[in-house]
Amino acid sequence: MGPDQLRQIVSLEFEVFGEVQGRYFTKYCKERCTELGIGGWVKNSKRGTIVGKLQGNKSNVEEMVSWLSKTGSPGCVIERCDLSNFEYLARQEFRGFSIRF
Repeated sequence: MGPDQLRQIVSLEFEVFGEVQGRYFTKYCKERCTELGIGGWVKNSKRGTIVGKLQGNKSNVEEMVSWLSKTGSPGCVIERCDLSNFEYLARQEFRGFSIRF
């Protein structure tokens, strides 16, 4: 992997399905993204899923996608995580990571 790949900034949107609301999923997601230096947001959707947007270093975003797809918050049951609107960015647009309501 070359130095350019290490610095690649990517952006994507996600939706996590399963027993994920009421399990502090958004709180754990925010903490994890903050640790990884990922910008964006997360929120509970009206249809019982968790939705959000991730922006950051490609390898960190991939690690977060893995967390969203397999791990999640304690006590949650993840059915699947759908990804959309993947793109490369010149720079991260979000300064930090927030929980939206």
